[in-house]
Amino acid sequence: MLPLLSPLLLLLASVAPSHLFACSAGAAPNRSGAAAEAGKLIFILAGQSNMAGRGGVTGDRWNRVVPPECRPSPAILRLNAGLRWEEAREPLHADIDVLKTCGVGPSMAFAHEILPSAAAPAVVGLVPCAIGGTKITQWGRGTPLYGEMVRRARAAGGGGGRMGGVLWYQGESDTVSRADAEAYMGRMEKLIRDLRSDLGLPGLLVIQISWLELGSLAGTQIKGRAKLRSLQSTRDFINIASCSCIRRGKLHRHSKAGSEGNQTS
Repeated sequence: MLPLLSPLLLLLASVAPSHLFACSAGAAPNRSGAAAEAGKLIFILAGQSNMAGRGGVTGDRWNRVVPPECRPSPAILRLNAGLRWEEAREPLHADIDVLKTCGVGPSMAFAHEILPSAAAPAVVGLVPCAIGGTKITQWGRGTPLYGEMVRRARAAGGGGGRMGGVLWYQGESDTVSRADAEAYMGRMEKLIRDLRSDLGLPGLLVIQISWLELGSLAGTQIKGRAKLRSLQSTRDFINIASCSCIRRGKLHRHSKAGSEGNQTS
């Protein structure tokens, strides 16, 4: 158990700063005001409910508790559903994953960890795109979710700034079927190729949070998770093994009702 760590924060110990802060030509110096916003480092947030944020949610209610590490900051912006930048506040996906109740997710803590770096820009821009309960086939090129992710990514960079990468936290919905688990790696690699092509960013950094703990699920899903975990590591993107036993508020809060794979939350 890693009670104080979010998988996205583990990224900071395993990814070289040059990957995060030099995804486009040159590293932008710290600036302030409009110049700082134009020079922001942008991250696309995609996947299912662990990325959308379910921390503090019970049933259809969020307790409105925001951990200190997820506090708002003028240096952290989010692209809202209307494609306008605003100061980021939890729940980040409230106007994106609109059919579910959103709570605290891992992305604000991730942004706070980036900002103190001497190489970081003055502003981090977060682009929420995650939708709870989705399978990877729902994110393939030609699907509404893929189209919306690309649209939002293009809009995010339209006012200036550099694309830092894609934070991808998804996969539990692909563990129920062995066929889906076995097809996952190929589908993930195609998604990355398509996204890099459609955004015109061949070196786009993709950081995938993969499933590690199996939990107390039905036998078929446990086998699916184990198979998916073995397939999620490929050579084409950064893979970080996660632990679902994380302090509430940073990740998906597992309730007595079961896991997202069973609830399609």
